[in-house]
Amino acid sequence: MAKKAAILVAGGKGTRMGGPIAKQYLPVAGQPILMRTLSVFYGADPSTDLILVLPESEFFYWEKLCAEYKFELPHRLVAGGNSRFQSVRNGLDALSSDAKLVAIHDGVRPFVKREVIEESFEVAERTGSAISVIHLKDSIRKVNSEGHSFFEERQFYRLVQTPQTFQVEKIKKAFTASEKSQFTDDATVYENQGWQVTLIAGNEENIKITTPADMDFAEFIASGKSSDR
Repeated sequence: MAKKAAILVAGGKGTRMGGPIAKQYLPVAGQPILMRTLSVFYGADPSTDLILVLPESEFFYWEKLCAEYKFELPHRLVAGGNSRFQSVRNGLDALSSDAKLVAIHDGVRPFVKREVIEESFEVAERTGSAISVIHLKDSIRKVNSEGHSFFEERQFYRLVQTPQTFQVEKIKKAFTASEKSQFTDDATVYENQGWQVTLIAGNEENIKITTPADMDFAEFIASGKSSDR
């Protein structure tokens, strides 16, 4: 099988959480979020080269946390950049020469299912990319610059998650482009090359933990009471 890697991006300051500690280090059900996320990827395939992208100024704090929680799962630290785009590019630059497939994942999405990770690698190996998405449940409206709103057919839209998995050769080429405001995720960087992305089914509980309300929901999911688990 192709050599796999995973880049977990966690360079944010967590300002929306409102606390003194960045969100990625907060515990959910007794374990810091990042450790939960790393553990899922390791559980999906222990041979995956795990790269954790953090602000360099937080390396020591992370190492202290690992010692405190006796977290010994193998992974490498890479310094993040001034934006998510730059952080991902730094992670790509750190890939080993034999890596053929790479999953790029938000470090604060600890509830991704192993099955999603596994499928993302399988599909990306065949097609070049695999972007996890979920269907919308709510009705949606488009609002123009004048404040007028218009009904949109929700069946034509998807909510985008991570992991977003790619053939290494292609995504590294895509990230040689100059950073643009429309690069809201890795799929848009890939598409900038003129390539079509392949969508796969994500899982609804794969939330991005950003706010205190998200933390409450994360505790609920971790408790095993979520109907989706």
